[in-house]
Amino acid sequence: MLSAAGIETTVLPTAVLSTHTGGFTNFTYRDLTEDIAPITAHWKSLNIRFDAIYTGFLGSFEQLDLTIRFFETFKTKDTIILVDPVMADNGELYKIFSPEFALGMRKVCEKADIIVPNITEATLLIGEPYNSGPYSEAYIEDLLKKLSTIGPKKIVLTGVAFNEEELGVATYDATTGEVTYSFEKRIPGYYHGTGDVFGSALLSALMNDFNLNESAAIAVRFTTSAIRKTVAAGTDIRFGVNFEQTIPEFLKDLKLI
Repeated sequence: MLSAAGIETTVLPTAVLSTHTGGFTNFTYRDLTEDIAPITAHWKSLNIRFDAIYTGFLGSFEQLDLTIRFFETFKTKDTIILVDPVMADNGELYKIFSPEFALGMRKVCEKADIIVPNITEATLLIGEPYNSGPYSEAYIEDLLKKLSTIGPKKIVLTGVAFNEEELGVATYDATTGEVTYSFEKRIPGYYHGTGDVFGSALLSALMNDFNLNESAAIAVRFTTSAIRKTVAAGTDIRFGVNFEQTIPEFLKDLKLI
Protein backbone atom coordinates (compact mmCIF):
# COMPACT_ATOMS: atom_id res chain seq x y z
CA MET A 1 0.00 0.00 0.00
CA LEU A 2 2.78 2.42 0.92
CA SER A 3 4.73 1.53 -2.23
CA ALA A 4 1.61 1.97 -4.38
CA ALA A 5 1.23 5.44 -2.85
CA GLY A 6 4.67 6.38 -4.20
CA ILE A 7 6.59 5.87 -0.96
CA GLU A 8 9.89 3.97 -0.99
CA THR A 9 9.40 1.45 1.79
CA THR A 10 11.96 -0.53 3.80
CA VAL A 11 10.80 -3.39 6.05
CA LEU A 12 12.45 -4.51 9.27
CA PRO A 13 10.73 -7.84 10.08
CA THR A 14 10.35 -8.80 13.73
CA ALA A 15 9.16 -12.35 12.91
CA VAL A 16 8.15 -14.48 9.95
CA LEU A 17 5.02 -16.64 10.10
CA SER A 18 3.51 -18.97 7.51
CA THR A 19 0.10 -17.41 8.27
CA HIS A 20 -1.25 -15.08 10.92
CA THR A 21 -2.57 -16.67 14.11
CA GLY A 22 -6.30 -15.96 13.79
CA GLY A 23 -8.30 -18.97 12.65
CA PHE A 24 -5.26 -21.10 11.74
CA THR A 25 -3.49 -23.97 13.50
CA ASN A 26 -0.03 -25.49 12.93
CA PHE A 27 1.38 -22.23 11.60
CA THR A 28 5.16 -21.75 11.61
CA TYR A 29 6.79 -18.93 13.56
CA ARG A 30 10.38 -17.71 13.35
CA ASP A 31 11.38 -15.00 15.78
CA LEU A 32 13.80 -12.43 14.34
CA THR A 33 14.51 -10.39 17.47
CA GLU A 34 18.23 -11.16 17.25
CA ASP A 35 18.38 -9.60 13.77
CA ILE A 36 16.89 -6.23 14.70
CA ALA A 37 19.99 -4.64 16.24
CA PRO A 38 22.38 -5.79 13.46
CA ILE A 39 19.98 -4.51 10.76
CA THR A 40 19.70 -1.19 12.61
CA ALA A 41 23.49 -0.91 12.81
CA HIS A 42 23.94 -1.71 9.13
CA TRP A 43 21.36 0.86 8.03
CA LYS A 44 23.03 3.43 10.26
CA SER A 45 26.40 2.68 8.64
CA LEU A 46 24.81 3.40 5.24
CA ASN A 47 23.62 6.80 6.49
CA ILE A 48 20.03 5.93 5.57
CA ARG A 49 17.48 8.58 6.52
CA PHE A 50 13.77 7.95 7.03
CA ASP A 51 10.93 10.42 6.46
CA ALA A 52 8.69 8.19 8.58
CA ILE A 53 8.95 5.19 10.89
CA TYR A 54 5.84 3.05 11.31
CA THR A 55 5.50 0.22 13.85
CA GLY A 56 2.87 -2.48 14.23
CA PHE A 57 2.80 -5.71 16.22
CA LEU A 58 5.73 -6.12 18.62
CA GLY A 59 5.86 -9.48 20.33
CA SER A 60 8.04 -9.00 23.42
CA PHE A 61 9.51 -6.53 25.90
CA GLU A 62 12.86 -6.93 24.12
CA GLN A 63 11.29 -5.86 20.82
CA LEU A 64 9.75 -2.84 22.53
CA ASP A 65 13.18 -1.78 23.80
CA LEU A 66 14.81 -2.37 20.40
CA THR A 67 12.11 -0.28 18.74
CA ILE A 68 12.78 2.65 21.07
CA ARG A 69 16.50 2.35 20.27
CA PHE A 70 15.67 2.34 16.56
CA PHE A 71 13.68 5.58 17.01
CA GLU A 72 16.60 7.16 18.88
CA THR A 73 19.00 6.09 16.12
CA PHE A 74 17.03 7.40 13.13
CA LYS A 75 14.71 10.12 14.41
CA THR A 76 15.35 13.60 13.03
CA LYS A 77 13.31 16.78 13.44
CA ASP A 78 11.57 15.92 10.15
CA THR A 79 10.87 12.22 10.80
CA ILE A 80 7.27 11.20 11.53
CA ILE A 81 6.98 8.31 13.99
CA LEU A 82 3.62 6.50 13.79
CA VAL A 83 2.95 3.76 16.35
CA ASP A 84 0.06 1.32 16.16
CA PRO A 85 0.12 -0.11 19.72
CA VAL A 86 -1.13 -3.56 18.72
CA MET A 87 -1.84 -5.50 21.91
CA ALA A 88 -5.57 -5.79 22.64
CA ASP A 89 -9.15 -5.70 21.35
CA ASN A 90 -12.71 -6.14 22.61
CA GLY A 91 -11.74 -5.25 26.16
CA GLU A 92 -8.93 -7.78 26.53
CA LEU A 93 -5.16 -7.98 26.08
CA TYR A 94 -4.05 -10.57 23.55
CA LYS A 95 -3.40 -13.82 25.39
CA ILE A 96 0.35 -13.78 24.74
CA PHE A 97 0.78 -10.53 26.71
CA SER A 98 0.92 -9.88 30.44
CA PRO A 99 -0.67 -6.75 31.97
CA GLU A 100 2.82 -5.22 32.29
CA PHE A 101 3.16 -5.24 28.49
CA ALA A 102 0.83 -2.24 28.28
CA LEU A 103 3.32 -0.23 30.35
CA GLY A 104 6.09 -1.17 27.94
CA MET A 105 3.97 -0.20 24.95
CA ARG A 106 3.23 3.12 26.61
CA LYS A 107 6.99 3.85 26.61
CA VAL A 108 7.05 3.24 22.84
CA CYS A 109 4.06 5.55 22.41
CA GLU A 110 5.85 8.27 24.40
CA LYS A 111 8.34 8.52 21.52
CA ALA A 112 5.69 8.74 18.77
CA ASP A 113 4.31 11.72 16.88
CA ILE A 114 1.10 9.85 16.04
CA ILE A 115 -0.52 6.82 17.69
CA VAL A 116 -3.37 4.71 16.33
CA PRO A 117 -4.91 2.71 19.20
CA ASN A 118 -8.32 1.10 19.32
CA ILE A 119 -10.45 1.87 22.37
CA THR A 120 -9.23 -1.18 24.34
CA GLU A 121 -5.60 -0.21 23.72
CA ALA A 122 -6.35 3.41 24.57
CA THR A 123 -7.72 2.54 28.00
CA LEU A 124 -4.73 0.28 28.70
CA LEU A 125 -2.31 3.03 27.73
CA ILE A 126 -3.87 5.53 30.13
CA GLY A 127 -4.59 2.99 32.88
CA GLU A 128 -8.38 3.23 32.88
CA PRO A 129 -11.02 0.46 32.86
CA TYR A 130 -12.35 -0.59 29.45
CA ASN A 131 -15.70 0.92 28.46
CA SER A 132 -17.68 -1.29 26.06
CA GLY A 133 -19.97 1.57 25.05
CA PRO A 134 -22.22 3.04 23.88
CA TYR A 135 -19.89 6.04 23.62
CA SER A 136 -20.52 9.75 23.77
CA GLU A 137 -18.49 12.48 22.11
CA ALA A 138 -17.49 13.71 25.57
CA TYR A 139 -16.07 10.27 26.48
CA ILE A 140 -14.16 9.89 23.21
CA GLU A 141 -12.72 13.39 23.40
CA ASP A 142 -11.62 12.82 26.99
CA LEU A 143 -9.80 9.65 25.86
CA LEU A 144 -8.10 11.52 23.02
CA LYS A 145 -6.85 14.29 25.29
CA LYS A 146 -5.57 11.87 27.92
CA LEU A 147 -3.70 9.90 25.24
CA SER A 148 -1.97 13.07 24.08
CA THR A 149 -0.51 13.58 27.57
CA ILE A 150 1.58 10.42 27.04
CA GLY A 151 3.66 12.24 24.43
CA PRO A 152 2.24 12.06 20.88
CA LYS A 153 0.55 15.25 19.71
CA LYS A 154 -1.67 13.52 17.16
CA ILE A 155 -4.07 10.71 18.03
CA VAL A 156 -6.20 8.57 15.72
CA LEU A 157 -8.63 6.46 17.77
CA THR A 158 -10.20 3.55 15.89
CA GLY A 159 -13.39 1.59 16.57
CA VAL A 160 -15.43 4.69 17.41
CA ALA A 161 -19.21 4.47 17.09
CA PHE A 162 -22.12 6.55 18.36
CA ASN A 163 -24.83 4.31 16.86
CA GLU A 164 -25.30 0.82 15.39
CA GLU A 165 -25.22 1.95 11.76
CA GLU A 166 -21.79 3.60 11.53
CA LEU A 167 -18.23 2.82 12.58
CA GLY A 168 -15.10 4.91 12.20
CA VAL A 169 -12.37 6.91 13.86
CA ALA A 170 -11.77 10.07 15.86
CA THR A 171 -8.69 12.28 15.47
CA TYR A 172 -7.15 14.81 17.81
CA ASP A 173 -4.40 17.33 17.19
CA ALA A 174 -3.13 18.54 20.56
CA THR A 175 -1.36 21.49 18.93
CA THR A 176 -4.57 22.97 17.50
CA GLY A 177 -7.10 21.33 19.83
CA GLU A 178 -9.08 20.11 16.81
CA VAL A 179 -11.17 16.92 17.12
CA THR A 180 -12.66 15.35 13.98
CA TYR A 181 -14.61 12.19 13.13
CA SER A 182 -14.78 9.98 10.04
CA PHE A 183 -17.45 7.30 9.69
CA GLU A 184 -18.65 4.76 7.14
CA LYS A 185 -21.58 2.36 7.17
CA ARG A 186 -20.88 -0.56 9.52
CA ILE A 187 -20.30 -3.93 7.85
CA PRO A 188 -21.16 -6.93 10.07
CA GLY A 189 -18.37 -9.39 10.89
CA TYR A 190 -14.71 -9.44 11.87
CA TYR A 191 -12.06 -9.08 9.19
CA HIS A 192 -8.40 -9.86 9.77
CA GLY A 193 -5.77 -7.34 8.79
CA THR A 194 -7.93 -4.24 8.75
CA GLY A 195 -5.79 -2.51 11.38
CA ASP A 196 -2.69 -2.87 9.20
CA VAL A 197 -4.64 -1.74 6.13
CA PHE A 198 -5.92 1.32 7.98
CA GLY A 199 -2.55 2.30 9.45
CA SER A 200 -0.76 1.92 6.12
CA ALA A 201 -3.41 3.97 4.31
CA LEU A 202 -3.25 6.65 7.01
CA LEU A 203 0.52 7.00 6.73
CA SER A 204 0.32 6.94 2.92
CA ALA A 205 -2.01 9.93 2.99
CA LEU A 206 0.08 11.82 5.55
CA MET A 207 3.21 11.28 3.45
CA ASN A 208 1.33 12.67 0.44
CA ASP A 209 0.72 15.94 2.30
CA PHE A 210 -2.86 15.39 3.48
CA ASN A 211 -3.64 16.68 6.97
CA LEU A 212 -4.60 14.38 9.86
CA ASN A 213 -8.36 14.65 9.34
CA GLU A 214 -8.13 14.13 5.57
CA SER A 215 -5.74 11.21 6.02
CA ALA A 216 -8.01 9.49 8.53
CA ALA A 217 -11.00 9.88 6.20
CA ILE A 218 -9.03 8.44 3.26
CA ALA A 219 -7.94 5.49 5.42
CA VAL A 220 -11.49 4.82 6.63
CA ARG A 221 -12.80 4.84 3.05
CA PHE A 222 -10.03 2.55 1.83
CA THR A 223 -10.46 0.04 4.67
CA THR A 224 -14.24 -0.04 4.34
CA SER A 225 -14.06 -0.49 0.57
CA ALA A 226 -11.63 -3.39 1.01
CA ILE A 227 -14.06 -5.06 3.42
CA ARG A 228 -16.96 -4.58 1.00
CA LYS A 229 -14.96 -6.18 -1.81
CA THR A 230 -14.10 -9.11 0.47
CA VAL A 231 -17.77 -9.65 1.31
CA ALA A 232 -18.75 -9.42 -2.37
CA ALA A 233 -16.07 -11.90 -3.41
CA GLY A 234 -17.00 -14.40 -0.70
CA THR A 235 -13.35 -15.24 -0.09
CA ASP A 236 -12.09 -16.92 3.08
CA ILE A 237 -11.86 -14.05 5.55
CA ARG A 238 -9.00 -15.77 7.37
CA PHE A 239 -6.73 -14.66 4.52
CA GLY A 240 -7.45 -11.00 5.06
CA VAL A 241 -9.32 -8.33 3.14
CA ASN A 242 -9.12 -7.74 -0.61
CA PHE A 243 -7.20 -4.49 -0.37
CA GLU A 244 -5.41 -5.13 -3.67
CA GLN A 245 -8.61 -4.55 -5.65
CA THR A 246 -9.14 -1.29 -3.78
CA ILE A 247 -5.76 0.27 -4.60
CA PRO A 248 -6.91 2.06 -7.81
CA GLU A 249 -9.63 4.03 -5.98
CA PHE A 250 -7.18 4.61 -3.11
CA LEU A 251 -4.72 6.24 -5.50
CA LYS A 252 -7.51 8.43 -6.90
CA ASP A 253 -8.34 9.49 -3.34
CA LEU A 254 -4.66 10.40 -2.90
CA LYS A 255 -4.84 12.38 -6.19
CA LEU A 256 -1.97 10.29 -7.59
CA ILE A 257 -3.93 9.23 -10.69
